[in-house]
Amino acid sequence: MPASRDVITEVDAAALVDHLVGLAVRGLGGMHVPETHEFVQTTRGVAGTEGPHLVPEGRNLRYAAICALGLAQVDTDAQHEVLGAGVHDLVDAVVARAGDHPDPGAVALAAWAAAEVGHRVPEDLLARLDRWLASGEPLHTVDVAWMLTATVACGADDVAERIAAATAERLLDAQGPGATYPHGIPAASQGRLRAHVGSFADQVYPAQALARYAGAGGGAEALAAADRTVDRLCELQGPAGQWWWHYDARDGSVVEGYPVYSVHQHAMAPMTLLDVAGAGGHDHGDAALLGLSWLRTHPETFGELVDDRHDVVWRKVGRREPRKAVRSVNAVTTAIRPGVKTPGMDLAFPPGPIDRECRPYELGWLLYAWCRPSGRALLSPPAPGESG
Repeated sequence: MPASRDVITEVDAAALVDHLVGLAVRGLGGMHVPETHEFVQTTRGVAGTEGPHLVPEGRNLRYAAICALGLAQVDTDAQHEVLGAGVHDLVDAVVARAGDHPDPGAVALAAWAAAEVGHRVPEDLLARLDRWLASGEPLHTVDVAWMLTATVACGADDVAERIAAATAERLLDAQGPGATYPHGIPAASQGRLRAHVGSFADQVYPAQALARYAGAGGGAEALAAADRTVDRLCELQGPAGQWWWHYDARDGSVVEGYPVYSVHQHAMAPMTLLDVAGAGGHDHGDAALLGLSWLRTHPETFGELVDDRHDVVWRKVGRREPRKAVRSVNAVTTAIRPGVKTPGMDLAFPPGPIDRECRPYELGWLLYAWCRPSGRALLSPPAPGESG
């Protein structure tokens, strides 16, 4: 990474993360549905006669599982503040709902939470994942990555090990020459004009999963693939720490940068970079801190993303554009020729508007990224005389 980029210091980062962790615990308390042990789909900031307020919407099993993973990293007092109980009750509710849930990603996350937080192998959920893989039907890249992470967390179990080997092979085969991934496996399942496009999530979750697989004895090839992906993401990182939105799976170039999502900056990128380094891969701690610093610098807007009044981090900074027009145009032009984008888009559709929405998984991943030992270690400057 170029030395000229302003990486936040460990001391400043630690203060910011402490602030965000407290905010996340309070914010999740307002997104929890205690009667049913669920979490809402989202909360939106809405103007009202008595000032702005949050309006909750929907329910989401994926988000409940991610919140369980995050809340397991904080002390029991914080868990009770959010849930009114310990996190294991939430895990039990998530696993029960996943038993007949139609979403492979939700089932994989439930299995991950059961294995990592509940310390048990969810045999019925593993059987469902096994059937999805055996069917040969197309799957989202993120879902395949979560299946791998979940089965690695299950440890020594015959079904889990078979699923882990199969999903690792799919991810290794799906990685493009530019070290990035499409949105679906196989890529063609997304349609001809978008087959080459993958989101930031489609990059970080496979890298995290392959790093964990390598750390559990899955082999050097898996770690090398994870390294290639995070190396490429860090090479492309914006000057203010932005993690861009869409990538070309063929050459690893950026298809469209905006929106920049807050959760990528404060949670998903740090979580993945720390997991890759922890498995023996390349250390990109400086990139993680630079991305975190975007929450306070964000040159695209003067508005604040961290809202202490409502205990949320607003979801993203997007463009002033109708219906994601830039993404659509760039997807078409890059489908015809990699790297070719319509000139003048940044001037015609400048970034700036803040999406005043916050989803519980964003705060769940924040806790998971920074409250684990690896996150705390990144925030601790070396003592005098120690090598950093």
